[in-house]
Amino acid sequence: MTKLVETVSARRWCDRCGEDAAVGGHEPCAAARALEPPRYCAHCRRRMKVQVLPVGWSAVCVEHGETRG
Repeated sequence: MTKLVETVSARRWCDRCGEDAAVGGHEPCAAARALEPPRYCAHCRRRMKVQVLPVGWSAVCVEHGETRG
């Protein structure tokens, strides 16, 4: 059973570098995320299992489920 993570308001961590999203300086992360999938769960800071395919990507957090793009 897989659940999709869709809530943006619950994000506490940067999904690229894994650091606190409230602390500034994530402009390079935002720019990189235009081309790359997330690497960390934005809700719990766990490293996610990421799969990149020609048609998109999927990232799975063991606690919060799957995100696709």
